[in-house]
Amino acid sequence: MKEANIDPITLTVIWNGLLAIAEEMGSTLRRTAFSEAVREGEDFSTGVFDIQARLVAQGNFTPGHLGSMPYVVRTVLEYFPVADLHPGDAILLNDSFLGSGHFPDCFLVSPAFLNNEVIGFVCTTAHHIDVGGAAPGSQKVHGVTEAYQEGLRILPIRLIRAGEFDADILRIILGNVRAPEKVRGDLRAQANANRAGVVRLEELHSQYGRDVTESAFDEILERSEKRMRELIGDMPDGVYSFDDQMDDYGPGTPPIKVAVDVTINGDVIEVDFSRSSDQVPAALNSYINYTRAYTFFAVKVYCDALLPQNDGGMRPIIAKARRGSFFNPTFPAPSGGRAALQIRIFDAINGALAKAMPHRAMGAFSHWSNPNIGGLDPETGKPFVMYDLMFGGYGGRSDKDGAEALAPVMNCRNIPVEVHETHNPVRIHCLELIQDTGGAGKYRGGLGLRKDIELLAEEAIMTGLGDRHDTQPYGIFGGKAGARAETILNPDTHPQTLGSKDVTSLRRGDIVSFRLAGAGGYGPPAERDLKAIRRDIADGYISFNAAARDYGVKN
Repeated sequence: MKEANIDPITLTVIWNGLLAIAEEMGSTLRRTAFSEAVREGEDFSTGVFDIQARLVAQGNFTPGHLGSMPYVVRTVLEYFPVADLHPGDAILLNDSFLGSGHFPDCFLVSPAFLNNEVIGFVCTTAHHIDVGGAAPGSQKVHGVTEAYQEGLRILPIRLIRAGEFDADILRIILGNVRAPEKVRGDLRAQANANRAGVVRLEELHSQYGRDVTESAFDEILERSEKRMRELIGDMPDGVYSFDDQMDDYGPGTPPIKVAVDVTINGDVIEVDFSRSSDQVPAALNSYINYTRAYTFFAVKVYCDALLPQNDGGMRPIIAKARRGSFFNPTFPAPSGGRAALQIRIFDAINGALAKAMPHRAMGAFSHWSNPNIGGLDPETGKPFVMYDLMFGGYGGRSDKDGAEALAPVMNCRNIPVEVHETHNPVRIHCLELIQDTGGAGKYRGGLGLRKDIELLAEEAIMTGLGDRHDTQPYGIFGGKAGARAETILNPDTHPQTLGSKDVTSLRRGDIVSFRLAGAGGYGPPAERDLKAIRRDIADGYISFNAAARDYGVKN
């Protein structure tokens, strides 16, 4: 290929075209999906890659998917060299070790062609609400000691040939999941999105020619790398460390140490989780690609949240952890519940970088909750899986309070109560912010969230996936920690406290009350503006007692 000179206008048009492709793929996936996790929760991602399998553009979706995608696409090409790919092909995989991080995240990679030559790839990821395994939702943590217990493990396979699903392979997949209609629908939605992305990527190359288009890709990646190096170079050199912990990996287990050392040296940053605990015999380990994904995201946010995340921007960032550790386990370590770690990876890096860039830091997030409830629906006689996403508050920042009830570091959405009640035998009794849970500070941490769910089926299994029941979300620079989380079974009748990762048998009429932690505050509470305190009281965020206790404000 002959290198072409790119004028600024053409470069801008091609760049915006790439972003449009990624967003159109996301819109297509969302609008044609079947499950609540994808359709309403938006637990999916899209990416566009060049012929060298470099990520050049992404949709504005989940960092854990997007940071893993480059390794997935490279793995696909190891199994299926470019010469073996044909128009209309799509390769599926969900193996944790090879890239996905846990089995529910299924990646679908499709090649794009121009004049019978591969010119790039598109990729979608979607969290499927069930892929089999030990419990509904395939995210059971405690009692799962190896990956083989976690459900259907798919190494790279050609699921779609010439635009048509391989019926035999699809039959195997659907025969091993609890919600085959939704899994089939979401796989088809991914195929729809890939098809749209392939068409648009082929059109882009056809309109500008391969020379111009690929030169534009090179320019985009080079500029992204240059800017990331400039931003890292502006950070003070040094080694910055932070230690935190996860509650446990199931009932009666010890806490998991989360320790990070961040080294800034010129225009390169290294993030090392090697001091963390060893891998654990439960489905909570973070394979290195997942650790890398949220490391890239955290560093990018500190440098420039709006900077494109692509292959160029990732080059100056080194993410590592010793082999066999919690953040770089060896196969077949189980990892189904690894979604619980994304906040903690960010919080650890945030705690370290706060020492270097206090104006960019924030108090620790309220920890989200991702329970799965599954059983037999009495109305349909078929299995159901209720996959839920519950989000609390952001930590206080250097210039404002933490936001309330927003998805932290993952870009998903709260699934509406009405959707859950329509598609699952449940009734939602309560969805509200919890007063006095945000960490006090000059800028207050966001509040915890309470959600009470009643089971309307005869019985079900609930797998919990939360944290911060034991360790409070930290505050920084004098800000106070947020309140601890709780999960309570039947809080108003026969209350029973549940662990953050318990597996619980439910009966008709049981109510599970999820109460998320509050987020950490920023700065000394004594410096909080009196008007802000009174506004919090008026809004019900804090009580008069808390105002007196935390801020010294009397009635």
